[in-house]
This record gives sequence, C-alpha cells and structure tokens, in this order.
Amino acid sequence: MTVTNPSARQRRMLSKRRSVLVAGCVATVMLSAAACGGSGGAGTTTKDGFAQAPQKDGALTVWVDATRMDAVKLYQQQHPDVKLDIVSYDGDANGSNYLQTKVQLFNRTGKGWPDVVFSSQNNEVTWAVDAGFAAPLDKGLIPADTLGKFANGANNPCTVDGTLYCLRNDLSQAVLWYNAPLLKKFGYKVPTTWEEYQTLGEKVAKEHPGYLVGDAGDSFTPEIYLWASKCGANQITGPKAVTVNTTSEACTKMAKLMDVLIKDKSMSTSGVFSTDFGKNLGDKVLLMPGPAWFGGAVFKDTLKTPAQQIAAAPIPQWKGDTSPSTGNVGGGTWLLSKHSAHLKAATDFLKWVTTDNAYQGEKAPGFPAYAPAAETWLKNQSAAGYFVGDLGALKDASSQVWSGWGSGQFSQEAIWAATVKPGLTQGKTIVSMLPDWQDSIVKYAQSNGYKVSK
Repeated sequence: MTVTNPSARQRRMLSKRRSVLVAGCVATVMLSAAACGGSGGAGTTTKDGFAQAPQKDGALTVWVDATRMDAVKLYQQQHPDVKLDIVSYDGDANGSNYLQTKVQLFNRTGKGWPDVVFSSQNNEVTWAVDAGFAAPLDKGLIPADTLGKFANGANNPCTVDGTLYCLRNDLSQAVLWYNAPLLKKFGYKVPTTWEEYQTLGEKVAKEHPGYLVGDAGDSFTPEIYLWASKCGANQITGPKAVTVNTTSEACTKMAKLMDVLIKDKSMSTSGVFSTDFGKNLGDKVLLMPGPAWFGGAVFKDTLKTPAQQIAAAPIPQWKGDTSPSTGNVGGGTWLLSKHSAHLKAATDFLKWVTTDNAYQGEKAPGFPAYAPAAETWLKNQSAAGYFVGDLGALKDASSQVWSGWGSGQFSQEAIWAATVKPGLTQGKTIVSMLPDWQDSIVKYAQSNGYKVSK
C-alpha cells in the first residue's frame, strides 16, 4: 500500500511542471502512482455499457480525501491480497475542481487516471460523463439489487440521462436539531410547522433574548432553508439546463420567515464554524435546522455541547403541505474510471466502500446512503449515548430531500456567499436580495454553458 500526500510546495511544482509529468512518471511528483498506474489507449471490449480498456494485473489506484482515508485503509486490512496505491487529495472540497483539472490533463496525455475516486461534491458527473471519465455503473458493474437498497433519491445526483455514473457515500439531509433539556426548561414544544417555528423564534427573542432557533450565516444556508421550502432556485432539468425562480411564493415566504428571526436576533448571521459563534453563541442554541452531520461535526466536535442534550426532530413543514420535504448540505460520491485496467478490483472496492457495514455501518462519520448500513449506523449512534433519544428523524429525512433542487456544475454555495451573505452583514433583508440572487445564479449557470429558463 502506498499513500501519497501532497505538500503545498509540491502542488505549486506540479502546476509549473506539467511538461515533466507528460514526459514520464516522476517519483517526487504527488500523483506519480496514479500517473504511472493508469491504462492508456482505446478500449478493446464493449461490456457493461462502455468500451473497456485491456485488463491486467497491478495495483488499484484510489484517490481519497483525508476523512475517507480510514475507509481505504480498513479495506486494505480486510483485503490483504489487493494491492492499493492510495493518493490523498482535497476531495474537491469547496468546489476546487482539482479532479476535473487532472482528468483533463490525463485525457491529453493518455494516462494517469485513477481507478476509483472519492469526491466531496455531488456534481462531479456534470463534467465527468462528457469528459469520458466516469463509467456507467448500472449497466452490469453494480447489481440492480444492490442499487435498489440505497435511500430513495440518494443517487439522483449521480444520474445523467437515466444512467448511473457514481454512488453516494453519505447523505446530508436536513433535520431540526434541538437542545432537549433546554427546550423543556423553557417550556417549549418542538415545532412541526414553519409557522410554529417562526412563532417560537419570536417568543424566544422576547422571553429568552440571546438564545437561537437557527443560523443564516453560512454559505450553505439556502440548502437548509430555501431547499426545504421547495424554492425553485436550482431546478436542473437536463445535463445543461436549469430553471431559476427565486421570487416564487415558496422562496419568498421562507425568506420572510428568516428576515423576521434575523431582525429579532433569534437567528444568527455569524456562521456555525466562525470563531464568534463558538465563543459567544455555542451554548445558546435552542434549535438549529441543519444537515445530518451537524450532530457530530457541529454540536459534539465544534461547539463541545455535552452529551445527552442534543436531539433530532423532523424539519418543519409548511402548514397544509402533505408532501414532506427537506434540503441537503453535502454528502460525498464515489466514481469509477472508464479507463481502469482493474475493473473487477475497482468494482469490488466500490461496492465495499459504499455498502459494507465494516465501514459504513460501524465507522463512517456521516449518515450512509446505503439504507441497510444506515440502519446499523443509527443503532451505533444511539448506543454511543451522546444524543437524546433515537435519530429516527434522520432516517425519515433521508428519503425526503426535495428533488427540485439539483446538483449543477456551478456552486450555489459560492453564489450565495458572493451575492447574499455580504448583504446580510450590511443589514439588508433576504427578501430584498432575492432578485439579485436570481440574476447571479443565471450568470453563473450561463458561464458554465447552461440554458436557463425562468
């Protein structure tokens, strides 16, 4: 097993010395294992829905981020006969597009592609299919029985024109996190509708000033609130088509709700990972709509909230809405390369890393996309004793992520951060910025080659 972990200096050297990588494999360059181990040339056998490269023995090259490194190492322990070359990279965190840039290079040189790669982004297939990198998975590589056990809609971001090109690693469905003993102390009930949520937020502002029912300070804020409200700001209707309407009733009523609570100061605009939030507001959270990973990453690890305080409830719904919906913030994907010369080993690894209880059920930090593993994961979370009650709300929400908000090649988080977040710090209302948000989405989408409808 070889683990390659690049330094910042090596990254700069790589960008400056691409000609060296093209000429041959250089041991000191970060991606030497991948560049030397990839298969070149056109496929010679059409099978499983694509032209496959000649198959041969050799190490399986896996690209992975730091968080998923433990998964690959566990696979190696359980499969000692499989030789792995593990390349550590940023996982395309924050939309770095590192993977896309490298695949473009490998396509030009005809070598270097990793066999399997993890991405923290859900939109990789928007370019990876056209680039000839991602292999179809539902044409014979992964059994239909296995695919059918993923949470309903989990693999929608991986599907292009009806064909599946990646597998979701984990889900980030939003629920309503709350401090159970504090809620009981104040004499409040968990709100089940957004109307009740707003009313509670206004009461908290008057009766317990300083305490919070939510946060609107992060770049992923629209994926929690606007997505759950079925706001059609990001409806991907085709590989390069999107409908954008940020001024519909579904958008404006949620924006108005947020504006009221921001004005009352029961909704923060600091951001849950900011120093200010942790220092001044960490122990003031009464309620907090947020993704599945908030339970561990925010409350347990960042805010250091003691055990037996945090619980999860279904995210509120608008009164009268009979079709429950929620948003999603993150979750990763695994892709398998069309160029792989080790398809059997690559497929075995892909199935294991996304479905096996040894990792997904027992050790994964996030909510597994594979439903049987998620059941084991939930039992283990309950047994650990940190949360109050069970986390059944996470299971229910896993199949309620609204499908009208897609995973385009452009980043909604980057758009919100550039367009809306600065206005919030200046005291502007979200409602007043909805038209500007729409204009910005349209420009970003068009710059990425999307046909935009309104």
